[in-house]
Amino acid sequence: MPVISLTRDPEKLTMTLVAEFPVTLQRLWDAYTDARQIEQFWGPPEYPATFLRHDVKVGGFSEYYMTGPEGDTPKGYWEWLDIKEPADGVASFDVKDGFGEPAADPDPEMPGPARMTFQFEAINAGARVTSTAYFESVEQLERLVAMGMEEGTRAAVGQLDAFFTANP
Repeated sequence: MPVISLTRDPEKLTMTLVAEFPVTLQRLWDAYTDARQIEQFWGPPEYPATFLRHDVKVGGFSEYYMTGPEGDTPKGYWEWLDIKEPADGVASFDVKDGFGEPAADPDPEMPGPARMTFQFEAINAGARVTSTAYFESVEQLERLVAMGMEEGTRAAVGQLDAFFTANP
């Protein structure tokens, strides 16, 4: 299992995941920044993602939907805030992560968007990704946890091992 840790800090209003993979930093980066690759693991196995766009540039948007076992299709988006391409063994990007479509009004039934950072680094055994979600309130954090964010995140990132084995 690639997930090393998944910790929630209600005082700092964060949830942080650390995962390691036996691939190069560039390979791990590509898995997150290529639309056809990220949809192979983004979302839990029972809710596979389909990316409609994945504009990896500051000010760009990613739009996707996940297809549930009952045929439901919840939508999500990322607004790209900052990107540092791989160099000298590190890389990162920051996004605003929200529910629905970026051009639509926020869904009042869903928690507001959270800022997420993804930090990538080369390590002796391959590459590590550390993703941290920053929440606006304890209520937002608790609501997303109750909706299954921890389990979904762990399951989604857990699919990367099989993906890298099939797509070295």
